[in-house]
Amino acid sequence: MNELVALRRALHQEPEVGLHLPRTQATLLQALDGLGLEITTGSGLTSITAVLRGGRPGPVVLLRSDMDGLPVTEASGLDYASTNGAMHACGHDLHMAGLVGAARLLAARREELPGTVVFMFQPGEEGYAGGRLMIEEGVLDAAGQRPVAAYAVHVDCLTPAGQAVTRLGPIMASVGTLRLRVRGTGGHAAYPHHATDPVPAAAQIILAVQTFAARRVPVTDPAVISVTRMTTDSAAGNVLASSVELEANIRTLSRETLALVRNQLPALLTAVGEAHGCTVESEFIDSYPVTVNDPDETTRVLDLLDELYGKNVVRLPFPGMASEDFAYVLEEVPGTLVFLGAGSPDAESGPMHSERALFDDSRLDEHAALLVELAWRRLQARG
Repeated sequence: MNELVALRRALHQEPEVGLHLPRTQATLLQALDGLGLEITTGSGLTSITAVLRGGRPGPVVLLRSDMDGLPVTEASGLDYASTNGAMHACGHDLHMAGLVGAARLLAARREELPGTVVFMFQPGEEGYAGGRLMIEEGVLDAAGQRPVAAYAVHVDCLTPAGQAVTRLGPIMASVGTLRLRVRGTGGHAAYPHHATDPVPAAAQIILAVQTFAARRVPVTDPAVISVTRMTTDSAAGNVLASSVELEANIRTLSRETLALVRNQLPALLTAVGEAHGCTVESEFIDSYPVTVNDPDETTRVLDLLDELYGKNVVRLPFPGMASEDFAYVLEEVPGTLVFLGAGSPDAESGPMHSERALFDDSRLDEHAALLVELAWRRLQARG
């Protein structure tokens, strides 16, 4: 079996969730051993930063892989499936193995390498902002000078194998959370007129969220706002709740639309609650920013992809509304996120993040080679 495939399957069998992934880190450190890399590990998370200094002078390029799995119980039917209640359902096991492959290929040609490559292995992509934490711990300065470019290749199990997908400018959305607590007075379900029931107010708030997105946000710069959680403090079927908690997931493609939502939506929902005699407490929690592919870097990348993939290069006409914490790196360093088709040829796959997600790990050599080409070509370009 190909060494990268074996590594990917070992990582797949033991996924870990969040910022602290000790087994995953140990497996990767063993895989990187002997390559002559300058390796440091994180203090607030189990990250790995590995620096490869080439034999020729030149700039610095960063290549990134995420490391964490998801709290999903796997139902893929694979003979190397996870059995610990977590799953690499977003392909991060392939990302890790592909970046290890790139490190091995580049280390083998160290003396010819015209510059330095930083390999960024990052926990906590799935909602824990591990990319931001690694930046705070110094990953962008690990080589002694800032990278001139940063690249990440993300596999996709529903994109046909052999396709490469990207676009100039915004490619993935920002994500944030609006938390609301609607307070009434509660009471007996038989006598609602003696209470201030917050549940009808919460129902109207949910409808107002949908109306807000449709009527206040420009269709040319959209927002997707979804109410994802609703709970009450009622513990019995005959007791009216005294409070309702709501949570809305908010995705935008620009700072302007994000500011509009942050400034106007809580005020609207507070007014709806007050119209029902309830008070509304709101809290907006920022998460990942918009993932923006630098136009100049992405033009270079598309030229390379056209050369390597020909007609199998897909230029996305619109950004997706999912989010990605490589966005934090791209806020600091010009670069590009590329999606690589890794759809399984053997079975019908569920979408990413599902318990049935299946990836074709025979594409790992291609994945590693693409990362190498991205780094090498950019180092040769220098400017």
